[in-house]
Amino acid sequence: MNRARALWALAGVVAASALLLSGRHGADPETPAGLPGMPPPFLGVAVVGDGWLTGAVDAYGNVVDLRAPGPAGRALIENPAERQAAGTVEGDTGIQVWVRRGGEEVPMWRADAVRQRYLPGSNVLRTVARFGRDEVQVEQAAQGEALAMRIAGGPRSRLRIDADAGCVQRRRGEVLTAVCAQGGGSAPDAAAASSRHGLYEELAWVELVTVDASGRAAVIDRAAASDRRWLRRARALGAGAPPWARRMYDRSLLVLHALTDRQTGAVAAGARDDWAYVWPRDAAAAAIAYAAAGYRLEAERTVRFLLGLGLEHAARFHGDGSPVPGRDAQGDAIGWVAAASQAAGIGNARQAAHILAGGGPIPWRDRADYWEGDPGNYLGNALASRADVSEFYRHIWGRKSDTPLAGLVRRAGEPDSGLDSAAAWAVRPFSRPRLYPAARATLKRLVSQGTPFGIAPGEDWPGGEDPWSAPTAWTAWSLAALGERRRALELMATLRRAATPAGDLPERVDIETGVPRSTTPLAWSHAFAILALRELWP
Repeated sequence: MNRARALWALAGVVAASALLLSGRHGADPETPAGLPGMPPPFLGVAVVGDGWLTGAVDAYGNVVDLRAPGPAGRALIENPAERQAAGTVEGDTGIQVWVRRGGEEVPMWRADAVRQRYLPGSNVLRTVARFGRDEVQVEQAAQGEALAMRIAGGPRSRLRIDADAGCVQRRRGEVLTAVCAQGGGSAPDAAAASSRHGLYEELAWVELVTVDASGRAAVIDRAAASDRRWLRRARALGAGAPPWARRMYDRSLLVLHALTDRQTGAVAAGARDDWAYVWPRDAAAAAIAYAAAGYRLEAERTVRFLLGLGLEHAARFHGDGSPVPGRDAQGDAIGWVAAASQAAGIGNARQAAHILAGGGPIPWRDRADYWEGDPGNYLGNALASRADVSEFYRHIWGRKSDTPLAGLVRRAGEPDSGLDSAAAWAVRPFSRPRLYPAARATLKRLVSQGTPFGIAPGEDWPGGEDPWSAPTAWTAWSLAALGERRRALELMATLRRAATPAGDLPERVDIETGVPRSTTPLAWSHAFAILALRELWP
């Protein structure tokens, strides 16, 4: 089937279910309240998929983001990140599970309790909600072009699909189908669409099939088996790795599997509005992690996608390789892609950087860095671009502390810019042995300022006090490489506390509660978790 012309198929298999098309109400919506100690509805905390159709699921089993073709493809569910942050998400967003309790239908976020796990070794998600003495179990998986949902147990359940999808529904026997136009456009007639397969580029095909209580969605079974076959290809952690490390390793690999386009190798940062793009540094870290875990084909495919981008044109890219406007190219992109090229066995990092830079030096000065703020001369960009050691003299700053060694500050010549966790990159993956003492001192100080859930990107970080999982994971990787095993293990413990109950790593979590506050899971964080675990148990 031609990918650009494909009808995106979402095959939902649901026990005793019906499709409801709900409408929008009110100009100033308020996101419904979640259960105490849990994230709000409509913030994705889990991902399903294997590199084609990609879905984000919230803590209550609702599909709140859906993209195709590939995880960096177009959105089939409108769920703006700005509304999530502002608490103004429409109450009918996405594909929701509702339960009849007494004489009332209620959503899963009105349950007495909800728990969520993946089936072992897979991206098949199971959400169990308790309503009094009744339990409702929802299993979800995406394989290829199909999304499957199976609801079992408890009272009668229904699915509600956001009316903004512009769906037209039709029932034939036990099969209920709907054809939905992306982004609120008017949907064509379902019968016409089914007879003209492939003519609508912006459609989703939803099929809900009644099954008996002992039945299981074939898509779910196939997805679980396929994920487990893929996971068996991984290079195992070394002897002595504890069970928690193996679980984190497997989950991190499966997250990358879900967020990597299986045809092009494009790695989306996350399955969420404004994150479902390809950042060169994030995708390059994923390629390095793939290579370390023995997935050479995946690593090579991702690097070849990155090598085909116009890295000078933007900070982010769509899944088709076109630039996303609004943010200028950042100073570390070429360096990260070059490092990934070497890890994947495609070419020497210096040679790759030379080619990507057009035969000249890498243009890293006066560019934004991974903090994505104002342009400047930043530590992370200099390290990624393999700048001359003399460049780092202005980043080294002595501090009056228990550690007499100097630390590495973010902005050259500005000690008030604070220590930067990107100092870890001087150890891994851009090894600069002459900077190891300063990097060690920097990382130890930042860890001493950390929280039970990880560290912030740096001392002058403007984004509040919440800890971030990617800097926490890359700091653990480099501390392990420096022989600071105890501190590295302590950081891995903070990552475990920051992870969701299903094992996914949020971009950041609340400093007090550890509840996800942003995109979950984040590919970048899981890539560094893989690398840290492999450094600890080679």
